[in-house]
Amino acid sequence: MSQAVSPHESLRYRVVIVDDHPLYRVALKGAVSAACSAEFHEADSVASMFGTLERHPDVDLLLLDLNLPDAHGFNALAYLRGSHPQLPVIVVSAMDDSATVHKTMAFGAQGFLSKSADAASIRECVQAVLRGDLVLPSGYRAESSQAPDAGALEVAEHLAQLTPQQFRVLTMLCSGRLNKQIAHDLQITEATVKAHMTAIMRKLGAANRTQAVLLAARLTLNADEIRPQPDERDD
Repeated sequence: MSQAVSPHESLRYRVVIVDDHPLYRVALKGAVSAACSAEFHEADSVASMFGTLERHPDVDLLLLDLNLPDAHGFNALAYLRGSHPQLPVIVVSAMDDSATVHKTMAFGAQGFLSKSADAASIRECVQAVLRGDLVLPSGYRAESSQAPDAGALEVAEHLAQLTPQQFRVLTMLCSGRLNKQIAHDLQITEATVKAHMTAIMRKLGAANRTQAVLLAARLTLNADEIRPQPDERDD
C-alpha cells in the first residue's frame, strides 16, 4: 500500500535562509528539506537578504538569524513585517532566553528556533509555520515583564514605514557610517543620502540623526552594537 502524501510534500516551497555562517546554512537546508520540498535561496547579511527578496518576491518562508553583523537586533525583523507582511518568518538564534523569544514574537515572527535545536524540532517548526501556526520553543512561558515596551513597539511600527533604500541608509548609519561613506557604498550622491535622512527622521519622529540612531537602538540585542557618529547637516 502506498503511503499517504502530506499536502506539504506535494508542494515546492521557496525558502530563504539568512545566516552569516555557511555551515549552519547547509545544516538548516538539510533540516528544512526533511520538512518540505523546497527551492532554497541564501543570504549572509541583511543587505543581501533584501536583495534576494527583491529578486524573488514570491518567497514562502524566511529563516532569519538575529545575530547578523548588520541586523542590529530586531530592526530587520521589524522592517520585514512592514515590507513583506505576508511572509512567514522563523527567527533562528543562539540567544534563546525567554525575553528574546518574547520580543521576537512581539516584533512579528511566526516561529522561534534555538540554534541548539535538533533536526526533528526544526522540521516540526517549519511544517507548523507553513500551516499557519505560531511556534514557540518547548517549555517556553511568556511573562509580561519580558515584553518590549510600548516605545520599542512604536519604533518598530515606524521602521516598517521606511522604503528599502531608507532602511539601508539607517542600517549603515547605525553602523557608524558617515554620509559620504553611505553615498559611496550605495553608489548615490551625498545629496540623496541627506534626502533619505530627512525622510527617515520624519518617519521615526527624530530631531536629528543621532536621535534616529538612538531610536533604532531600542530594538537592538546589545546597545553597544550601535555606533552613532556626530550629527551632519541633513537639510
